[in-house]
Amino acid sequence: MPLDQKIADRLKRDGDGLVPAVVQQHDTGEVLMLAWMDDEALHRTLTTGRATYWSRSRLSYWVKGETSGHVQWVRHVALDCDGDTILLKVDQVGAACHTGDRTCFDADVLEVSG
Repeated sequence: MPLDQKIADRLKRDGDGLVPAVVQQHDTGEVLMLAWMDDEALHRTLTTGRATYWSRSRLSYWVKGETSGHVQWVRHVALDCDGDTILLKVDQVGAACHTGDRTCFDADVLEVSG
């Protein structure tokens, strides 16, 4: 069964048919990661409650935590005002980053001067 047409019509995809998905911890607002979704990944996410993404490097779908056990239980999904970004609020189990860090933004903090 495909993505609901009302939702599909609102999405603005890039040239590869993808939309970025910003992922936050649902109760703290902590930004965990950014991933990519197409219509099928979004459909799977909405119907299973498990975050499903499109891997641009492997050219395949992946369910977060399927092999690592670091599952993302989806609590809320929203589109931004332009329909070109998806926001997922999840309950993250374990590390969100493939490196083992809690978030994908833990390891390379840049200094701001000024």
